[in-house]
Amino acid sequence: MNELDTVQVLLVEDNPQDAELTMRTLKKRNLANHLHLVEDGADALDFMFAQGKYSERNPAHMPKAVLLDLKLPKLNGLEVLRALKADPRTSSVPVIIITSSAQDPDIETAYKLGANSYVVKPVNFDAFSEAMSTVGFYWLLINQPATPR
Repeated sequence: MNELDTVQVLLVEDNPQDAELTMRTLKKRNLANHLHLVEDGADALDFMFAQGKYSERNPAHMPKAVLLDLKLPKLNGLEVLRALKADPRTSSVPVIIITSSAQDPDIETAYKLGANSYVVKPVNFDAFSEAMSTVGFYWLLINQPATPR
């Protein structure tokens, strides 16, 4: 089995500091030993649909959750969310928006497109780490995902 077939969390984040803190927090708490980072929306879709540089990945092995920033290069997070929720292969994968945007239009649009949760990134280091830990604990341990068809 390809190591990308065992990914539990797909982190879609272009800010290196936020990505590093999220990865460290989830791994420190043993919440995501198999986490994969992509830095733009196009790579996120390539990963999820096993295309482009991810064509060797088995598309039947979906992550347990996608942690998705909104402000991304190439395709923004809302475009990625729209594509994931519109495709039957990925529509049941939980997508958690993790962004600095607390703007009502972004929140409303994300939920209309099928986001499973919307988390505004805390500015404070400790609060950010605690928020990522809580998100990881719920979506990776407590939540019961749909069984893929």
